[in-house]
Amino acid sequence: MAIKVGIVGYGNLGKGVQQAIAQNPDFELVAIFTRREPDQLASLQGEEVKFEHISAADAYIGVIDVMIMCGGSATDLPEQTPVMARMFNTVDSFDKHAKIPEFFDAVDAAARENGKVSVISTGWDPGLFSLNRLLAQSILPEGTDYTFWGKGVSQGHSDAIRRVPGVKGGVQYTIPVQEVIERIRSGETPELATREKHLRECYVVAEEGANQEEIRAAIVSMPNYFSDYDTTVNFISEEELRKEHGEMPHGGFVIRSGITGQGKRQIIEFGLKLDSNPEFTASVLVAYARAVVRMSREGLKGAKTVFDVPFSYLSPKSAEELRRDLL
Repeated sequence: MAIKVGIVGYGNLGKGVQQAIAQNPDFELVAIFTRREPDQLASLQGEEVKFEHISAADAYIGVIDVMIMCGGSATDLPEQTPVMARMFNTVDSFDKHAKIPEFFDAVDAAARENGKVSVISTGWDPGLFSLNRLLAQSILPEGTDYTFWGKGVSQGHSDAIRRVPGVKGGVQYTIPVQEVIERIRSGETPELATREKHLRECYVVAEEGANQEEIRAAIVSMPNYFSDYDTTVNFISEEELRKEHGEMPHGGFVIRSGITGQGKRQIIEFGLKLDSNPEFTASVLVAYARAVVRMSREGLKGAKTVFDVPFSYLSPKSAEELRRDLL
């Protein structure tokens, strides 16, 4: 039986989820829910894709097995996920690390009260990187963790930039300090301040008449996103943004350098190199959507994180197939 899916939001991530569903034959896309005019999107995409206004979601209760939430973490997901979790199983990629505990509590209350399962903060960080930090710490209890992101476009940080008053468009690149990465790979375990590990570079299109210095100040002082980093804000034209910054590459590393036995140095590293951040994140969301449905069918309820989901639940293969093919 195909897993029936709804997508909430149709930006880069929502489009990536649509593409990922097409690569997974055990999924069926039922509808895409948007705050925009559904007929306009339908005319662009064709009749094979059904678009609905987000206010019509309740008509699909009992039809859709899982809603994949594709809004931004700054304002969309904190509002939308608890609402949808009252009606559907959900999965999202909420990525404001400092706000995850309170987001979890809000989604957990909504999902648990209504017998639904919601996996929050999937993707690759939080998400796959979180799992690797947990794994490495468990194996090397005496050690130090390091996480590096980039060079690449951060969807969450770019979304935060675009919500600053006076900003018409923009992207943000996270850039790791390569010299520091090589020191750690060589066995050093330096204590690093946040600013020593990454730079943040922003490219912004300002609205006509907007005060660029006010925009710059708002960005570099933004808590949870830019205030703890050395941040550069570059103002460019719409054409330059489109031509030079239209792709969305990303990636990064999780490294734990630890000691076992009588001082033997051991290093665990997990890395990603991504041509498309939203398409990869979408693929992670779809895998966790499969797990959400499985947990729901087993009678679980409430909010979960990647720490609560067995890896086998991500796969369409049976336990027998996994033991035979992958173990």
